Amino acid sequence: MQVIPTALPGVLMLEPTVFRDERGVFFESFNQRAFDEAVGQHVLFVQDNHSCSKRGVLRGLHYQLPPNAQGKLVRVVRGRAFDVAVDIRRGSPTFGRWLGVTLDAESPRQLWIPTGFAHGFIALDDDTAFLYKTTAFYAKECERSILWSDPDLAIEWPEVGATPLLAPRDAAAPGMAQADLF
Repeated sequence: MQVIPTALPGVLMLEPTVFRDERGVFFESFNQRAFDEAVGQHVLFVQDNHSCSKRGVLRGLHYQLPPNAQGKLVRVVRGRAFDVAVDIRRGSPTFGRWLGVTLDAESPRQLWIPTGFAHGFIALDDDTAFLYKTTAFYAKECERSILWSDPDLAIEWPEVGATPLLAPRDAAAPGMAQADLF
């Protein structure tokens, strides 16, 4: 597995080795030992989530506060998505900065988003299937959102031909200045 650091320390792009032949492809989508080595610590995943979205659906920016803060290992297995991580750790040298990458089914690339980051994505194709592993169980009392279009963050979301389709809670999320953060 190739480990590619990003502009946000701790957020890593992981590229599994892919074996291709006339039958198709094979790769390890997850290996605990290789993952722990890549991130420099043992990480226990407790939940896998799967969402399917049509083009223009924007999910996020989501996170959970302690004691149920979640790290996420994310990938796209069908379609394409623009995936975003935002550093929401007060005191971090990259506090308030965001990173955006396109993930797609043609590449087995995965993004590791540790605790202390908000996460969101927009589906760029119909029927985009997004998988992610989390390090903590879902806990409604700890879940939070930040407004996807917060002008202070100035995330450069790709155009999808219309206003993104949002869940009501995402449309009503506070800006980062009003949000509960790490």
